[in-house]
Amino acid sequence: MAEQRPEIANTIKTGDFNTNYHDLGQGDLITFIHGSGPGVSAWANWRLLFPLLKDDFRILAPDMAGFGYTDRVPGAKYNMNNWLKQMIDFLDALKIEKTNVVGNSFGGAMAIAMAVRHPDRVNKMVLMGSMGVSFPITHGLNKGWGYEPSMDAMREILELFAYNHSIINEDLIKTRYETSIRPGFQESFGSMFPAPRQDGVQMMAADEIYIKDIPHKTLIIHGREDRVIPVDNSMKIFNLIKNAELHVFGCCGHWTQIEHTQAFAEQLRIFFKR
Repeated sequence: MAEQRPEIANTIKTGDFNTNYHDLGQGDLITFIHGSGPGVSAWANWRLLFPLLKDDFRILAPDMAGFGYTDRVPGAKYNMNNWLKQMIDFLDALKIEKTNVVGNSFGGAMAIAMAVRHPDRVNKMVLMGSMGVSFPITHGLNKGWGYEPSMDAMREILELFAYNHSIINEDLIKTRYETSIRPGFQESFGSMFPAPRQDGVQMMAADEIYIKDIPHKTLIIHGREDRVIPVDNSMKIFNLIKNAELHVFGCCGHWTQIEHTQAFAEQLRIFFKR
């Protein structure tokens, strides 16, 4: 019998590989792009939002190349150009001309790259704990990208991600750890952001001259106590994008959508329905 996991949903051809993605709900379209933590997938990142938003929006949430359950191509190069190509191939394959975009961290950098290089494919965007501008790499991000699989290492990283450590239980640690050691997962993850990992920050940063030209209405969300991506990033992006608004959650780390799920969903609903 084929393996049944909630993380594995639909499959579609994107270039020369298949992308695993979630497609649910109805209404205005939102494409969610996950972050780059170890053991991450679209499901792990966004699952709590699905039941809260599916009655108001159609939700697409792909696993980016090298993450989750999207095909891992031998010798694949993981960089902004190839991830961006995957996103455009994904929209083309589904015959989608334009979408709202929500990007978390790494996904925020992807959303910015789409708005800069394919502005006609983006409607509104939400950037949550976003990368996409240059900053000195934090201890939290360096630990996350430098993850070597073990239960203790996964516990340490998840505790860096969350302000409220009560949500970091043994089941969550075990699930993320077991995902991170599935065949091929650590091999692809470990090749993405080699030392010096500041280079990875720079790879994901768009030129500020082009960010200033982004015309799209943008909601920027950040956790005040984020130890992975500094809240100053969102202040910088807010000052660059002219049609931007900023919401900062107190008592919140890098996981706004998990630590403040209901409030985060309501922010999205108001912004996209306005």
